[in-house]
Amino acid sequence: MAISCFNGGAGWPEPVVRVQAVSDTCGDTIPERYVKPLSERPRLSPASDGSGPNIPVVDLSMLDVDATSSAVAAACREWGFFQAVNHGVRPELLRGARAAWRGFFRQPAEVRERYANSPATYEGYGSRLGTAKGGPLDWGDYYFLHLLPASLKSHEKWPSLPSSLRGATEEYGEEVLQLCRRVMRLLSSGLGLEAGRLQAAFGGEGGEGACLRVNFYPQCPQPELTLGVAGHSDPGGMTMLLVDDHVKGLQVRSPDGQWIVVEPVPDAFIVNVGDQIQVLSNAAYKSVEHRVTVSAAEDRLSMAFFYNPRSDLPIAPMAELVGPDRPALYPEMTFDEYRVFIRQRGLAGKAQLESLQVKATAGGGGCSAAAASSTS
Repeated sequence: MAISCFNGGAGWPEPVVRVQAVSDTCGDTIPERYVKPLSERPRLSPASDGSGPNIPVVDLSMLDVDATSSAVAAACREWGFFQAVNHGVRPELLRGARAAWRGFFRQPAEVRERYANSPATYEGYGSRLGTAKGGPLDWGDYYFLHLLPASLKSHEKWPSLPSSLRGATEEYGEEVLQLCRRVMRLLSSGLGLEAGRLQAAFGGEGGEGACLRVNFYPQCPQPELTLGVAGHSDPGGMTMLLVDDHVKGLQVRSPDGQWIVVEPVPDAFIVNVGDQIQVLSNAAYKSVEHRVTVSAAEDRLSMAFFYNPRSDLPIAPMAELVGPDRPALYPEMTFDEYRVFIRQRGLAGKAQLESLQVKATAGGGGCSAAAASSTS
């Protein structure tokens, strides 16, 4: 394989092969490492003409704030997902940011490799999420960067090409951050709490964390055998996803356990609850499993904005949502500790969060974060 196909694997257990390079060179057959077990392979022909079930759509421009909060809460209790329309982020900004990142992934390999990441922080250009040597691989590359806290944000770690990328990403991040804070108030009210309660549990405005992962899924000659991202729930607080404007790929586990293809509304954000909000809400809101399929015909790009609690703040079910008839379902753990817990194990559907719930209930709520983080 040509040297431009991978980085040297600094910090990784083996050289990291770029999926773009694999797509360009593999012909009609994908390498075995990308082939999923039969039970995990995607079903590529569910009802996708809009006639099947789909995640709820919520109009955030409604004047009745209580009605908006109720709609958001209902969606997050049942589905863990909704599409936000009329959200206030300008369509031209969405399209400009998406176009700039497409421009990055079209740069020559040697330009992209200047930003190769390591598992120490994952920041930069990457192609894998787990650190197990010889483990299964997903059909996708990505770029990960920090936006908050300000001490972690560095434009020098962002791509300099295309020239519009840094400015577009900065503006995009600022507007999506404000939208996240607005949705947090709606989610908090939907739990019957003060509008700012959930935000306070995240560390307050300015104390929270935010990062962006831009996903690039190259064309795949055997999309029926692999996934762009394996089934998982998001470990953070909340995700604002801007999907490709012409290629579908996101699948969500429906309330009845079936995989459904999300039908994106143009210029909408797909919003989903992450594990930290499931914990804080004591499972009133659901962090739902989802995955990404790939296409034989076209590349696909998406932008996932992750809105997270302050990383060193203990996260546990909020006291107002715990009582004799509803005990705390999860042990206390910081987001930093939870990320270590996840990264050691890689993506595993909902198994990571559920394992903590089992520990908490089996031990009467008495599982230390350190013990949970070190469990195999």
